[in-house]
Amino acid sequence: MEISSQKVGILRCPTYDRQAINKQVATLAEALGFRITPGSRALLKPNLVAGRGHNGLACTHPEFVAAVAEWCLDCGARVMIGDSPAFGRAPAVMRACGIAKSLKGLPVELIHFGTARQVRLACGERITLAAEPLDCDFLINLPKFKAHSQTLITLAVKNYFGAVKGFGKALLHQKLGEKEESFCRMLVDLLAVLPSGISFMDGVQAMHRRGPMNGEMFPLGIVAGSVNPVALDTALLLMLGIAPDQSMIWRETARQKLAGARPEELVFPLLQPQDVPAEGFLLPSTLIPIQFKTLQVFNSIVKRVRLLLYS
Repeated sequence: MEISSQKVGILRCPTYDRQAINKQVATLAEALGFRITPGSRALLKPNLVAGRGHNGLACTHPEFVAAVAEWCLDCGARVMIGDSPAFGRAPAVMRACGIAKSLKGLPVELIHFGTARQVRLACGERITLAAEPLDCDFLINLPKFKAHSQTLITLAVKNYFGAVKGFGKALLHQKLGEKEESFCRMLVDLLAVLPSGISFMDGVQAMHRRGPMNGEMFPLGIVAGSVNPVALDTALLLMLGIAPDQSMIWRETARQKLAGARPEELVFPLLQPQDVPAEGFLLPSTLIPIQFKTLQVFNSIVKRVRLLLYS
């Protein structure tokens, strides 16, 4: 994808009303100058962690996904929704967390990222990506606004990690996690090999204190978007009222001097970050290591295989 735009759209959104979110997504896209070509293949990539539990906060909200899917259909796109969750197959996770129910009746395809393709990143790391996000015409990133117990916070850039196939994510945690700089460089370098599209942030009900699964609900009440996930992350860090360099992922985007990493260069055609302050949003007080130990990787692979067999 091309990392060049400095525009970030932010709108208030207090509830998961599908019609309201659909209109706001259309407003964001127009303000950002983003259009989907009729007849094109649009792949929606929500944040799918686990289907049950976590008070519905671990995954992108079902009505948010459905609202964006309807907007893509209105644009004339052929719509697929998929991911490579940490555990289980994507369609099963989407059934368990309610996304499949919200999409019922819509002419969309629920897919699991099943085909593997080897890709070499700018950092030199050779990784196994899913072919489905590589082959779509527009990659629509639908991250969930969450605190993260390893990386402090997970926003738009981090959500693209789901393009890595299956337990390859656990292996990258093991291989690169000893040095956070190496792991974050891999995450940021991943952007260059993925197709262009847009990120729409589900910030209606965020997760704070802990994450990415066991945090608590925070009524953030926003949706936000950008064709540049780096710019979107920077804007949302400003909205939290923290120095962007507290985020290890942001530090890597700044080190690479990517467009959107410098707060003073951002352009806000709708609301400004200071218009929607997030007072009371709490980040993890301590972080746990990014690196997975051998036993963690083994247990992750076993759990994933079991879920794949029975989903």
